[in-house]
Amino acid sequence: MRILLVEDEAALAAMLRDALAAEGLAVDVAGTGPDGLWAGIEHPYDVIVLDIMLPGLSGYEVCRRLRARGIRTPILMLTAKDGEHDQGDALDLGADDYLTKPFSLVVLLARLRAVVRRGGAQRPAVLTAGDLSVDPATRRVSRAGQDVTVTSREFALLEFLIRHRGEVVSKRAIIDGVWDWSFDGDHNIVEVYIRYLRRKIDEPFGRATIETVRGAGYRLT
Repeated sequence: MRILLVEDEAALAAMLRDALAAEGLAVDVAGTGPDGLWAGIEHPYDVIVLDIMLPGLSGYEVCRRLRARGIRTPILMLTAKDGEHDQGDALDLGADDYLTKPFSLVVLLARLRAVVRRGGAQRPAVLTAGDLSVDPATRRVSRAGQDVTVTSREFALLEFLIRHRGEVVSKRAIIDGVWDWSFDGDHNIVEVYIRYLRRKIDEPFGRATIETVRGAGYRLT
């Protein structure tokens, strides 16, 4: 899951980025309303976490402008304002959910998964490909009825591949979808994690689910 976090409190933004990254999520951070608006328009995200009190443009205005541009990315408002009218304004402007500070990471993650699921019929609660099953809510992977233990990054990569099953995805697309925009390392890291996944979900079961498409990328069949 790729997330845009628009939050001007640097300490909170860093804490959330690190906590969400530890869950295997790719998080891009914008610290102002205009930066968040630009990122939300220019880059595809699974969900946007948007503070209301932002410099440059309020979260309300960012949300309104995104919706006016036809951007349908799910938006979760994250703010210290908890009045009924504040919540109503956020939802009326096009936000999908509203979470007040302080909050628990467990609740934030659950809310993020919920708004992404509601974002479209193409996002079922449990993702499957043959006898391979991936549950984003419980972060459970199973094959042929057997649980498979994966790391957070492996799970994020597998979720990305299974959401694009049947499609050829390049290393660049995988980096953009699984790592965050600050990643400047070797793109061959993708090969390393593909190899890790094959050893866990394919080789023990005599399968070849993750295909290498020479010169183009990878495809989960």
